[in-house]
Amino acid sequence: MTPSDIPQDPTAFAHWREAQDLRARSHLAGLYYLVAWLLVWMMSAEPTEHLVFGLAGTACFGSLLILRLAHRLPEQNTQALLQRWLNRQWTLILLGALAWGLALGWIIHSSEFEESRVIAIMATIAFSTASVYHLAMRRYLSMLLLPLLYAPGLLALLLDWHTQRGHFVALVAYLSYLVLALNRNRQMYRDHLALELKLLEQQQSLEQLSRTDSLTQLGNRYQFNSLFPVMVANAHRQSEPLSLVLLDIDFFKRINDEYGHTCGDACLSAFAERMREVFRRDSDALLRLGGEEFGVLMPNTPLEQARQLAESFRQELMQQGFNVQGNTLPLTASLGVGCFAPERDSSAEAFFKRVDDALYLAKDAGRNRLALA
Repeated sequence: MTPSDIPQDPTAFAHWREAQDLRARSHLAGLYYLVAWLLVWMMSAEPTEHLVFGLAGTACFGSLLILRLAHRLPEQNTQALLQRWLNRQWTLILLGALAWGLALGWIIHSSEFEESRVIAIMATIAFSTASVYHLAMRRYLSMLLLPLLYAPGLLALLLDWHTQRGHFVALVAYLSYLVLALNRNRQMYRDHLALELKLLEQQQSLEQLSRTDSLTQLGNRYQFNSLFPVMVANAHRQSEPLSLVLLDIDFFKRINDEYGHTCGDACLSAFAERMREVFRRDSDALLRLGGEEFGVLMPNTPLEQARQLAESFRQELMQQGFNVQGNTLPLTASLGVGCFAPERDSSAEAFFKRVDDALYLAKDAGRNRLALA
């Protein structure tokens, strides 16, 4: 599994982590239930006399084992699919505990299994200890495992109090220890999950910072280089239009030279904000490609629609200008607009060059204008 397969949403990540842990820690439990049952049956006084009962138990635990082995994790790590998988996995775990608990109660109650009773009790202790230390993810479901494993057996011991009170007291004492250990282990699991979520949040923040221009809060060149080839490939595969708008602030060097770099930075931020006001669809990707050059990736957008939006932006920018120190300075931009065409563009680089050439045509023609690629 690659990092990209791990859910980034905190809730989905918590479900994913629980599913991964639950699968790794519980998939062999069905095998141990089956082995323990076979040992108890075979070590009884007359296993052949309880053939039907023995085969029925074998079929029960064998079926639960097959169901667990067949219950595979979902291929897609969506929250809904993970939650459904968890519900089914917990159901199988609880059914296994219930089946063993009922078997334990019968084994203790039946005199024919007296010789193998100690095996059943030791197996129950092993199963409950393993569940406390490995299945402490959910408070109520994890706690429910213990009575399912112990209640039938304790009831059978209680019914034979005079001869079995020692076993009863010992199991109750150990059960109380398991309850305390379960609470502690659950808290440890929650703390570990909280730490993982914190690390995930920090990783997302770092990833966002690495892809975001710190001044304008638009995507940076790194994000463009990652996003652009993928969007071009999708447009080619799905035969959908993909438009690209390249924008370059006219005579930006003059603003830096005459008013200082602080004013220049304010100009870049204002320019980016006006881009957000015009290119405001959720699907549009707004980017600062470097210096005073910007870009807009517009998926599922034909050339004419992209041209109209780009021209609207250019005119509004020209009319409003840029306010600095109480004065309004003229602010214009040159734009190149193009739409991906497989018959013209052999690659994403070829498409970008075609639009970039249009941008330079607009600049060579006098700036403050738009040129189509």
